[in-house]
Amino acid sequence: MSPRRVPDPLRVLHIDAARQWRGGERQLLLLAAGMRERGAEPLVAARPGSPLLQKLKAEGIATASLAMRSDLDLLTVRRLRRLIATWRPHLVHAHDRRGHALALTALLGRRHAVPLMVTCRIVARPRGLIRFGPRVARFIAISAAVRDALVSGGIAAERITVAYPGVSTALESRPRDWRRECGWAPGTLVAGVIGPLTNDRASARLATLVASIPPSSAARLALVVLGGHASGSGSGSIGGVRAFRAGFVHDVPHALAGLDLLVHPGGAEGLGTAVIEGMALGVPTVAVATGGLGEIIEDGRNGLLVDADDDAAFAHGVATLVDDTTRRRALGAAGPDRARDFGPDRMVDTILAAYRDLLERSKV
Repeated sequence: MSPRRVPDPLRVLHIDAARQWRGGERQLLLLAAGMRERGAEPLVAARPGSPLLQKLKAEGIATASLAMRSDLDLLTVRRLRRLIATWRPHLVHAHDRRGHALALTALLGRRHAVPLMVTCRIVARPRGLIRFGPRVARFIAISAAVRDALVSGGIAAERITVAYPGVSTALESRPRDWRRECGWAPGTLVAGVIGPLTNDRASARLATLVASIPPSSAARLALVVLGGHASGSGSGSIGGVRAFRAGFVHDVPHALAGLDLLVHPGGAEGLGTAVIEGMALGVPTVAVATGGLGEIIEDGRNGLLVDADDDAAFAHGVATLVDDTTRRRALGAAGPDRARDFGPDRMVDTILAAYRDLLERSKV
């Protein structure tokens, strides 16, 4: 039996159930736009009123509005089945956990199998024989760290493609004026805190790390926490350092451009696209070397990496960039070159190649 010829134009149904505008949704918008530029036909199923749906429509990309209220939303499943039957995509690509669950159910029992691809964005061992079973033909891991976590959970390496997220180097450079907004003095060094910070344990860890910064450096420093729940936003302090919790920020490049440095305390970060965006804007990062962060930052060249659980090294790294303007600017100046290694074209071409490989391996 001969390999199937890759159809032209290639039709792909994308599913994303997110309510908010985050890194995964930015990547899906870039992917859909890149596919269209290359002659493929993307159709994106997203929540009604979501930022993703609105931005896709503004770009003229085909969309389908689906409520996706739960992993077992039977009305959405029926609509997905009808959409698959009428539009006849060559494959389905789920981009988040709920989209993954809904796609599996919608494809269940179809007479003509449609390949399913799933993007995984966090470093975590897979759980669920059905969710990660053979019905998923290919996984897209956003970093080698995510791939390794999938392999450690029993998924064969040949079922996984690593596709690093794409970040445009033509980012908004008009800085958000955090000093004016927060009432801080003009000479204050503003550090943005990024990473998974939505639980008490992560917040306590951040406070411990910040408290280790030498007092002379901490006195010049202010923190802006990018992310977390809006209900916890506002001014305060973290580890004795003045801080402002900004909650979820929709215009991330605008927010990053107003920072002097970024700090990433670690956690189950799949890659860290905000770090790459910061590099593109000349903002260096001090990060704990966990997840995919070591795949982005070249220690001492465009940022600083420290070992996990080494609080003293983290505090020293932050103090170094607060106190040494020349070093901070040199690391920032090296960022744009590194950011270009993660351009959108690379991401789009890698995923399109995975689509073609998957379809060519399907036998007729």
